Amino acid sequence: MKKTSPLILTKLTLLALLALLVAAPLLAQCGAPTQAAPPAAMEAAKSGFRADFLKQWDTLETKFVGLAEAIPQEKYTWRPTPEVRSVSEVFLHVALGNYSYLDAIGVPLPAGMDRKTYEKSTTDRAKIVEQLKLSFGLVRETVLKTSDADLEKPAKLYGQPSTVREVLFALVTHTPEHLGQMIVYGRECGVVPPWTAERQARQKQQQPPPKKSEP
Repeated sequence: MKKTSPLILTKLTLLALLALLVAAPLLAQCGAPTQAAPPAAMEAAKSGFRADFLKQWDTLETKFVGLAEAIPQEKYTWRPTPEVRSVSEVFLHVALGNYSYLDAIGVPLPAGMDRKTYEKSTTDRAKIVEQLKLSFGLVRETVLKTSDADLEKPAKLYGQPSTVREVLFALVTHTPEHLGQMIVYGRECGVVPPWTAERQARQKQQQPPPKKSEP
């Protein structure tokens, strides 16, 4: 049997290594998928409009959900006068508003939602709290997916030409109006806003104990 010279073996080895280097990129494309980096828009913005929006949005959600959970179930049909919305109707109006502003920038309403009947669809506190969480969460998810460039895309606001940025700005300024309304509703129902109750409790703990009077 004829032996292969060491020089030939060395050349064959180099050729094999070269073939692997050339084929590696092709194998990476055709083989198992690699984990892609998340798009920049999905990352929480640290500055700019989206960061400011989400900071305010988180506070609004915390306060709305806190109030909704604090107001007793039996008060959900209460209303200050017959012609205005009840507790349950205002909370559902807020959730509907969240969905409607998203609809203005191309995010469709949840399947089966009827704008005309939604506010009167339930008076169940647990269901209403869940709707608030879902609507606030969808807004947050949408803003995280929206890039800074997308903010300048055209949209419709109250039937007029607008931009995605202006629609989101209108949303984050509209929602606090109803927060003030629900603070008043809660007070009328005997409920102190949870964040106020927490602050008062902290202040009470920090107060020095009263001095004992001399005998």
